[in-house]
Amino acid sequence: MLEFQQPWWMLLLVLVPLLYWWYLRQGRSHEGVLRFSSLALFNPIDVRTGGLKAALLRGVRFTLIAMVVLALARPRLADVVRESKVEVIDIMLVLDISSSMRAADFTPNRLEAAKKVARQFIMDRLHDRIGTVVFAAESFIQCPLTHDTNVLLNLLDQVTIVDKEHDGTAIGMAIANAINRLRDTPAASKVMILLSDGSNNAGELDPTTAAQLAQEFDIKIYTIGAGSHGMAPYPISDPLLGQRMVNVEVELDEETLRQVADITGGQYFRATDQQSLAEIYDQINQLERTEIQVDEYLNVQELYSWFIIPASVLGLLLPVVSVGVFRKYVG
Repeated sequence: MLEFQQPWWMLLLVLVPLLYWWYLRQGRSHEGVLRFSSLALFNPIDVRTGGLKAALLRGVRFTLIAMVVLALARPRLADVVRESKVEVIDIMLVLDISSSMRAADFTPNRLEAAKKVARQFIMDRLHDRIGTVVFAAESFIQCPLTHDTNVLLNLLDQVTIVDKEHDGTAIGMAIANAINRLRDTPAASKVMILLSDGSNNAGELDPTTAAQLAQEFDIKIYTIGAGSHGMAPYPISDPLLGQRMVNVEVELDEETLRQVADITGGQYFRATDQQSLAEIYDQINQLERTEIQVDEYLNVQELYSWFIIPASVLGLLLPVVSVGVFRKYVG
């Protein structure tokens, strides 16, 4: 960006047209001249050339004045250079995909509602590395920690509820699997967000022991219990009536999820519908803020020398050219 440090000097540029006006009105009458009765005595080319030389000298003088004024105004190019330092957070989303996530107390069901809200959460965390672990009776990495939001979202879209032979809820093993991905990362802050709608009934590791292990690696766990209170509509396949909804009792072990969060310094939340689930993810988004430090530097390139140096050269050469080349008498 071009700017002038002392712009008030620019007011002197008004002198250039004023001096030219004065020259046309008064200046020419003060010049020493020889008068002839007719220009026919001279070669027309010499007359024309002489006029051009005089106009050139006047133009150089006015240009010299303008360049000195511009140099006094101290023009410069100034650019603001910003250096950003981002302290990222490594986040593992741990998502229950057991058959109970088919319950329709969320729209269209618990799993799809959780995926939709998690998708928005991912898009809001552009600077952080995020990965996903899904679990039922077993757990596995759906996506390792990555900055590639598109890859992460595509893999999240592919998450589906497990079949009957792999059904169950191994919360402790899911936490352990996520710990393996977080424990050796260089990030200053490591976070796990675990969403489940049941109680731990599978796996070799109980959730509280897994939480203590997470604490050893400074991993904070936010737990979300998903499901309405009491009964929830659940789709079943009836050989006579086809697929229909029946109410089933919600079996959510809130106490264990709360303990897991407390052990690691996180928080427990209860989501009873899609709106409350979205609000919970928004709260976590506010609690775990990525630190961005922006340093600004002013990069300046002075331009006054572009005017003062040519003006100095013109000022030195002008008398030499006037007398030596154009044969103008100076007395």
